[in-house]
Amino acid sequence: MSTTLPVVAAVDGSEDSLRALDWAADTARRRGAPLRVAHVRHHFAWTRPDALDASVVVPPPPRDDPVLAAARARLGERSRGTEYVSLDGAPGALLPQLGTEARLLVLGSRGRGGFASLVLGSNGLTAARDAECPVVVVPRPGREVDDPLPAEPGRRVVVGLKVDGPDDAALDLAFTEAALRDARLQVVAAYPWPVQSWAAPEDLALPVYDQDALEHETRILADGFLAPHRERHPGVPVDSLPVPGDAAGLLVAASQGAELVVVGRHRRRLLAPARMLGSVTHAVLLHAAGPVAVVPPAPAEE
Repeated sequence: MSTTLPVVAAVDGSEDSLRALDWAADTARRRGAPLRVAHVRHHFAWTRPDALDASVVVPPPPRDDPVLAAARARLGERSRGTEYVSLDGAPGALLPQLGTEARLLVLGSRGRGGFASLVLGSNGLTAARDAECPVVVVPRPGREVDDPLPAEPGRRVVVGLKVDGPDDAALDLAFTEAALRDARLQVVAAYPWPVQSWAAPEDLALPVYDQDALEHETRILADGFLAPHRERHPGVPVDSLPVPGDAAGLLVAASQGAELVVVGRHRRRLLAPARMLGSVTHAVLLHAAGPVAVVPPAPAEE
């Protein structure tokens, strides 16, 4: 068995999951990694039709799984060397577990269950929050954003950079994907503007903030955090953009036409030890026009 961690595509027979399968197969090829296709069957018990005793319950073998058969047909010649896995249980519990032995876990924005009006299914949110590996959610095509962020033409990967709390794991994945895709990396470093000032009624003078100075400081900090990654990936062109405004809105605006948008998962805090997505990551998952990778923090950071 290969020691290289696979790219895992979670499928359920929906068109959304088959699009995610295409994305996963392409990424596995670029990375030189094996592809594993997994289907979590939500039924806890299956009755074998030819059983003498109707109470005898057995799971069907993977080769009899019609969802995996459809995935194999979708891949066609690309299916060579692909591993297929059927699991029985609750998808919300089993999907994150697939990430314990995966390089990436890829799934569609919606599955067969839930409400058709939802933009992102609960299984996608759960996997992005709980999986041990980066989770890529592939949205439905045709999603548009208002006021796309200007960008250089050509292939592009987008990553969000929080200069007061940089996420090295997210930056590493973003640089890696940009290198594999021969793409530019667009780094969105948002800073708040206008700055909210609070003063007591007796204070006559409010602090004065200079936007140019704040933007310059953001750029200097961003360049410092990007420097080691640039050294490891000297062939990746980088556009560092310190921009005023809400980070979530800016990343969504940058997602139009991007190959991938990379965001970090919320770090655990002393007073909030449970895993969380964070408001920015959650908003980007819901509204981005392209695939979104949610990267868990390194174990030392958690």
